[in-house]
Amino acid sequence: MKKTIAICSMLISFFAFGQEQSSSKQFWENLKKHYGKSYEGVVTEGADNDAFRNKKLVMHIRNCDETAIRIPFFVGDDKSRTWVLTYKDDRIQLKHDHRLEDGSEDKVTQYGGTTTNSGSPALQFFPADQQTTDLIPYAASNVWWITIDETSFTYNLRRIGSDRLFTVKFDLTKTAATPSAPWGWKD
Repeated sequence: MKKTIAICSMLISFFAFGQEQSSSKQFWENLKKHYGKSYEGVVTEGADNDAFRNKKLVMHIRNCDETAIRIPFFVGDDKSRTWVLTYKDDRIQLKHDHRLEDGSEDKVTQYGGTTTNSGSPALQFFPADQQTTDLIPYAASNVWWITIDETSFTYNLRRIGSDRLFTVKFDLTKTAATPSAPWGWKD
């Protein structure tokens, strides 16, 4: 009888553990909860003369499925930026899709990186990948990270070996008006 109870306990814990979501999957699901919503943000870290500081900043979680989340990031009237997150093999990739006003790709686009581990449900790090290094050599030491909790989403950039630090924080407690499509997209 004791042996049967021990085996049953072991099987129950095995199946319970096997069904637990990884930290990266929990992060992904936390972000997906905001699908279709827009939020305003403010620069909390960055140079005093940063061009983003005096502009309206809005993120819109516009497209979302099991493997891709696209978040246009508007800086005033500039609709050129979209953060593209891709989930594959328990890792998340961040790419920056930059477009010109006519919708064509900017010459500096598709840079970013992929997480090296599963991170945490509230935090994911993206060190610069080889494509970024080849495209923007001075960005080889970039590390981006995104945080999300019940009240805020932050997008962050640190250039290791320099004093370059940028953070924009979005208030998730109140939605903003949904903006029109970013450059290169259709409503």
